[in-house]
Amino acid sequence: MSPTQRLASLPCGRRGKWAVVVVWLLLLVVAGPLAGKLADAEDNQASSWLPGNAESTKVIDEQENFEATTTMRAVVVYERVGGITPADVAKATRDAAAFASAPHVVPPVVGPVVSPDGQAMQTIVPIAVGEEGWENLTPAVDRLRDVAGADDQGMTTHVTGPGGIGADQAEAFEGIDSTLLTATVAVVVLLLLLTYRSPVLWLFPLLAAGASLVVSQAVIYLLAEHAGLTVNAQSAGILIVLVLGAGTDYALLLTARYREELRRHEDRHEAMALALHRAGPAILASSATVVISMLCLLAAEMNSTRGLGPVCAIGVLVALAAMLTLLPALLVVVSRWVFWPVKPGFGSDEPTRTGRWAHIGRAIARRPRKVWIGTGLALAACAVGLVSLNATGLSAADGFTDRPDSVVGQEVLDEHFPAGTGDPLSVIANAPATPAVEAAVRADPGVSAVTPPAVAEGRAFFQATVNDRPDSDAAKDTVDRVRDAVHAIPDADARVGGGTAVIMDAERAASQDNKVIIPLVLVVVLIILGVLLRALVAPVLLIATVVLSYAAALGISVFVFEHVFDFAAQDNAFPLFVFVFLVALGIDYNIFLMTRVREEAAHRGTREGAVVGLAATGGVITSAGLILASTFAVLATLPVVAFTEIGFAVALGVLLDTLVVRSVLVTALTVDLDRKMWWPSHLSKPEAEEWTSRTTGAPARRE
Repeated sequence: MSPTQRLASLPCGRRGKWAVVVVWLLLLVVAGPLAGKLADAEDNQASSWLPGNAESTKVIDEQENFEATTTMRAVVVYERVGGITPADVAKATRDAAAFASAPHVVPPVVGPVVSPDGQAMQTIVPIAVGEEGWENLTPAVDRLRDVAGADDQGMTTHVTGPGGIGADQAEAFEGIDSTLLTATVAVVVLLLLLTYRSPVLWLFPLLAAGASLVVSQAVIYLLAEHAGLTVNAQSAGILIVLVLGAGTDYALLLTARYREELRRHEDRHEAMALALHRAGPAILASSATVVISMLCLLAAEMNSTRGLGPVCAIGVLVALAAMLTLLPALLVVVSRWVFWPVKPGFGSDEPTRTGRWAHIGRAIARRPRKVWIGTGLALAACAVGLVSLNATGLSAADGFTDRPDSVVGQEVLDEHFPAGTGDPLSVIANAPATPAVEAAVRADPGVSAVTPPAVAEGRAFFQATVNDRPDSDAAKDTVDRVRDAVHAIPDADARVGGGTAVIMDAERAASQDNKVIIPLVLVVVLIILGVLLRALVAPVLLIATVVLSYAAALGISVFVFEHVFDFAAQDNAFPLFVFVFLVALGIDYNIFLMTRVREEAAHRGTREGAVVGLAATGGVITSAGLILASTFAVLATLPVVAFTEIGFAVALGVLLDTLVVRSVLVTALTVDLDRKMWWPSHLSKPEAEEWTSRTTGAPARRE
């Protein structure tokens, strides 16, 4: 027995299986309470989402010197179309006094201020967010809405501004972990039941995936508390989907190979050891692809993107450990009966050899070149939708799948007041240069008003109201002009931040991240495939097929977003997140297929090996793809456009890769290229085919 076979037999040995189960039980006892604390360790402050070195982020950090705590401004808007009355002003004045006692509100409350057209009023209420992030916004904004809405005397009232929008975003993310967990588990259970058609077998992959989620959440909590790892609601939510989806994929592949070996070996321990030995390299390569691709996100400028990388990498590593240790141990403990009612009996025929995928493989093999050319052209046609890609970011109004109160309130505010009133620019400079900096800001045509400066520790801070909507192109142009003007003032060390600057800096950082991370991930995946398949041609072609699948998925998704969902644009991080997930996860299925094809090609030749490999893996890979796609589709249930877009596009891409790219395009390319697929390894040499002919009795093919 080779060293790798001995290693593979450890989790499923007659004694080793019990040791593995005990170790995982102990891990769960320790990890359970820690995993429950992960939500408390989330950092949902604005700086945890923004580009770390951006000017707007530095302004947020420096504002702490001028304010006792970090604040966000909520804007309470009153509107009476017939005109504001003295009684309305009196009511808003009483409300302003009551706002001061709302949770987390800090003085001064400014207003009410009547609009120039006399039909609306606004009151600006600062809310302390501090280290708790948006968690403080919800109770404060709820109180503001209750007070403003009480005895409104026929006025309409709304709470908007950064504080109101942040509170509605917090409500959208409220319970995200439990919502995603419940929906994902339900999807996985349903699809496992349909896949295995067994009332019992589905439970064991789910138990292993659930254990890996709990342990990974505990590890991430400890790193967040003691090692500075940044976790926010976005990364915590995606972690759930990724661990359960990827973990179940690995479980399906291993279980399918175990079932094959049970037909060949009477001893279930031996069968599982061989299943681990033969399926293990593909699972390891698959997980390595995902982990290293996720770690490539550490090169991102966006803090939210950079923080997502290690969180997802940890989750996949723990899922890998569970599927290669806990799941084999559990399946060996319960014996063959777990497959009831279709138990794989020793010596019985392998049904995949004559099943649906065997027929599909033989059909492809008859005209492989026509198949791969036609499939490639169809995918390229789907990618045409990319011309409408508009990943320039989502405005506050466009970030929700519905229209919450803050969005309606912002529309009312824009109608009656200068559009930038609720979200001004924040300017910080050296105190001696303040007059020159203030004059430069006032001189900009896009600025309507400037507040008196506050001075602390040799630095001055003031705010400037912009004429245009904070998320408009005109407001972004104003930020660029103001920055250019104040940066040119000698010895000022001036910085310009605020809501508009944050949006603009995030857009530019996301664009830069795309240029850096996408090529990096492609190189990493190419190297892993080259090492695994010991070839150059196959890895390059596999990468090309996955990129084509990505482009087709994005093209279809953009068309659907624009013409079906009526979304205004795509989130800044949309192309990058979809790319990383689709390439890292989509390549999994190519790894599962091609490692089996390579194994078969060594004995049957590449053409027959491709057909046999598809027959053996087609069913399990399709099931894995359906489960992974369904788990990502769960993200689309959240009332947040960015999550809906990512969930839809990744789910669609996984389905395309599973049902079209891997089963049709890759198989056809492999059959058509034959042994050239493995260049420059020994399988690409004519003597390899002659050796195959001698050892199997099959006639050697001649060119």
